Amino acid sequence: MKKLAFGMMRLPLLDENDESSVDFEQVNKMADLFMEKGFTFFDTAYPYHMGNSEVALRKAVIDRYPRDSYVVVDKLPLFIITSEDQLEPIFSEQLERLGIDYFDYYLMHNVSGFSETGFLDVDSFSFVNEKKSEGKIKHLGLSTHANAEYLDTILTLHPEMEFVLLQINYLDWESEGVESRKCYEVACKHNKPVMVMEPLKGGFLADIPPEAEKLMKDYNPDASVISWALRFVAGLDNVCMVLTGASSLKQLEENIDDFENLTPLNDEEYEILGKVSEIINSNITVDCTKCKYCLDSCPEEINIPKLFDLYNSEKILDLGDWTPVGNAYVNYSKIPGVGLASDCTECEACVKECPQHIDIPEVMKDVAKIFETDYYGFTD
Repeated sequence: MKKLAFGMMRLPLLDENDESSVDFEQVNKMADLFMEKGFTFFDTAYPYHMGNSEVALRKAVIDRYPRDSYVVVDKLPLFIITSEDQLEPIFSEQLERLGIDYFDYYLMHNVSGFSETGFLDVDSFSFVNEKKSEGKIKHLGLSTHANAEYLDTILTLHPEMEFVLLQINYLDWESEGVESRKCYEVACKHNKPVMVMEPLKGGFLADIPPEAEKLMKDYNPDASVISWALRFVAGLDNVCMVLTGASSLKQLEENIDDFENLTPLNDEEYEILGKVSEIINSNITVDCTKCKYCLDSCPEEINIPKLFDLYNSEKILDLGDWTPVGNAYVNYSKIPGVGLASDCTECEACVKECPQHIDIPEVMKDVAKIFETDYYGFTD
């Protein structure tokens, strides 16, 4: 099996302000290209695109290809489970949305302190093990955004987990917050194969500061910035699959091209990535991966990942008064019903949802300070 997976968390949309408005026609074309190139691994989850990610997978692949020609990966949403009687309905709904009888791979979704109610107060682990014994799950594992110590404890308590899905990329490898390397080493200690999520850090590593990109291009003018990131994760010994979340046919084409021509990084390239990481870390302001877990929790309907993306871009550019990013914020503010940074009430509901542990209300104050100025026509 080829190591590139089609992550279906960030599918193309017909309306960028409506996560459910998946562009099914474009997803079909993306799936066709993916299958044509010999890639078969499709990753989805219950909450992605308000359920329409699973629907998109059915429409694009399951309804159109033989069942033994592709791999379906799905997840049990621990963070919304509060009682035993939710388990069977959610599991059955997933199978029905997808139109299948079994999952090839099934994960406990984000086993961490954030979701403990879903697996400590509710015996979700026993439930999924039962489903595996019934043949409705072929391979069982877990994903997590917890730290290495937490992962070590979970894998010790649940050795039946066959694999783990971890956030790994060259920028997070030595991060004290994400602990990519340490989590990877824990998985290796427990002899669990590793699947990688966020190899491009939510697309952030596809658009790095010019100074950092120059280091890469000076060394190899023909290699894309994305290829460096993919080579880093694919070259790790214990990695069995790399998930990338393409939002367009063009992005998927580029990911496939880069992945089909991967070669191991050499010592000089690792050194360059270290320098690139230093440059990025000196510019990045908010460590947001655009996972969008925070969206449903905000009572003011603030598109937190979008505003953080604009904020990071503004900080990196630092062009002065008027910038294209500031202009984009103004245009966004004109959309009826959207919440702006200044609308944040500091309720902190979003903080509990954030896998990156960002103090979102505190950052929102600076986002408003940067963009919502008299210069751009905002008034108190």
